[in-house]
Amino acid sequence: MGGDRGSEMAIQGALAAVRDTKGLEVILIGPRTILEQQLVEHVAGNIEFLERISVHHASEVITMDDSPVDAVRKKKEATIMVGFDLVKNGLADAVVSAGNSGATMAAAVRKLGRLPGISRPGLASFFPTLKKPVMLMDIGANVDCRPQHLYQFAVMASSCSRLLLNLDQPRIGLLSIGEETGKGNALVKETYDLLKQSPLNFIGNVEGRDVYKGDVDVIVCDGFVGNISLKISEGLADAAMQMLKREIMKTWRAKLGYLLIREALKGFKKQVDYAEYGGAPLLGIDGTGIICHGSSNATAIRNAIEVAANMVRNRVNEAIVQALGEYAA
Repeated sequence: MGGDRGSEMAIQGALAAVRDTKGLEVILIGPRTILEQQLVEHVAGNIEFLERISVHHASEVITMDDSPVDAVRKKKEATIMVGFDLVKNGLADAVVSAGNSGATMAAAVRKLGRLPGISRPGLASFFPTLKKPVMLMDIGANVDCRPQHLYQFAVMASSCSRLLLNLDQPRIGLLSIGEETGKGNALVKETYDLLKQSPLNFIGNVEGRDVYKGDVDVIVCDGFVGNISLKISEGLADAAMQMLKREIMKTWRAKLGYLLIREALKGFKKQVDYAEYGGAPLLGIDGTGIICHGSSNATAIRNAIEVAANMVRNRVNEAIVQALGEYAA
């Protein structure tokens, strides 16, 4: 209920998810009357999937303007609180939210707790590259980090990408201002030493310009740097499409050329569209949670639900706990 585009996007995404994924069930959480009415409006042509979508009542909503800590403490019946309660009680396997990300993280930790050995849960996100998607972690959950936090991010992201992307030994890079050993601030230098001494497949520092080459599978950074990287990338992709469209509209020759390459441009747009990658897995909690953009459309919600289902099927948390035991710093 807390997303920028309202509950209708969640309902459309849920319908698409159960239509495309055999055996998947989705629980919509929010005011029962409103959700049931909207569900009926959108279910035309998808009646056969209704048995795999249910509504669970929640009387309160945490808005984007609410303070995450205060809202989680005061709004006990908020949708996100109820959602993680369902996971805690074994009535659901995962939570997907396009609402207040801070409140979602706070609710997840409050209700489910952390995995053994994890100091701070973090957010991971898939980026498109010239070769295959790369996972960047953290993208905003922790703006002030210590070396051991980044080390744990590397372990968690490596385990997750290994299972979701079918990688034997994910290549891990540390985001820095230069590839050479010794480059970066104190945090990066100390983290470099931890990763270098670990059994992880650490290949060294990665510069910002190399993120999209696809030569690594996981890139580790603190949440401050990661969030800026994410937002710049999204802004650049959107600006590039708008600038290209503006240039195409200037001459008839350009318009004619567009007709010839239209399918290629559609493919490019799909590659850089965040909606195609679903949401950001919240790694390190004792359960499964996916945080989506507040402006997520139905496609983004559908893909986020699929990411959550894949994490549960592949037992990502079990792999993280096992890896932490094996790779203890």
